[in-house]
Amino acid sequence: MDKLPEPYYETKLGAAYLADAKALLETGELDGKVDLIVTSPPFALRRKKQYGNVDAAEYVEWFLAFAKLFHRALKENGSLVIEIGGSWNPGEPTRSLYHYELLIGACGIPDHKFYLAQEFFVYNPARLPTPAEWVTVRRERVKDAVNCVWWLSKTPHPKADNRRVLRPYSDSMRDLFERGYKPMLRPSGHDISTKFGKRNGGAIPPNLLQLANTESNSRYLRACRQSGIRPHPARYPLALPEFFINFLTEKGDVVLDPFAGSNVTGEACEKMERRWIAIETVEDYLVGSRFRFDEFCVGDWEDRRGQHAFILRDGPGEYGDDGTETKA
Repeated sequence: MDKLPEPYYETKLGAAYLADAKALLETGELDGKVDLIVTSPPFALRRKKQYGNVDAAEYVEWFLAFAKLFHRALKENGSLVIEIGGSWNPGEPTRSLYHYELLIGACGIPDHKFYLAQEFFVYNPARLPTPAEWVTVRRERVKDAVNCVWWLSKTPHPKADNRRVLRPYSDSMRDLFERGYKPMLRPSGHDISTKFGKRNGGAIPPNLLQLANTESNSRYLRACRQSGIRPHPARYPLALPEFFINFLTEKGDVVLDPFAGSNVTGEACEKMERRWIAIETVEDYLVGSRFRFDEFCVGDWEDRRGQHAFILRDGPGEYGDDGTETKA
């Protein structure tokens, strides 16, 4: 990958780049080399946020310029997973259609067409009741607690295996296994065969993922506070990339996050033994993101307040395990 810039930092399995994703992908160095792109691009929100979101009126055109490059970077059986939040139209309690327009646009790019493999929805039960004007003041709407996740692919049959994301059986399903199941025709017309009572290692998950985004005391956040580093204000929960990395890739595959933020995706990949590439334009976010990786953290000790403290370092070998600087 001679045309790529020097990584901002590297770990055993991945590399993070301080760069514009569009410019980096335009080099062609990643064409056909990526198994999965999983990302949460800046949402098109009414109010500007610290992480640089694009206005809804411009968002679709902005994103589709990236989508062509994503298509090129993916292997033929690769997938693009986009977590994208909705937006309200200014001044009224109606919803923008920008994320649906983005989906339709991505599935209609000439020579770079994506297929909608499946839509997912992420329910965050801890989401605050917003927008306040329509939810808590006028009481005309309920709180918006779901984000969309578009799973797109280059072919109708991308690499995927739901046996890698099975959930524990419910109590009622375990009871059914114990009692046995009598095949029958349901009132809905579904003919339930004897195979329904077979144990298959777990329940197939639905496309509704319940993931509370309530991180408050992780190593990343504690280390940012202790070091005076500004954490990324819009991190998706670690369980989200973990689910799709498990579902759509195998150990050793390459995962790309072109809008990496604090590099949650890289952390998930490192834990799951996938190779990863993260791209981010804001240096402050990359500085803090290094706390996610053991190579850059030492000092799993408790400070006077009883919290575990950490020191961020440039690389291995500069500090002892107790956090004190070593002599050359």
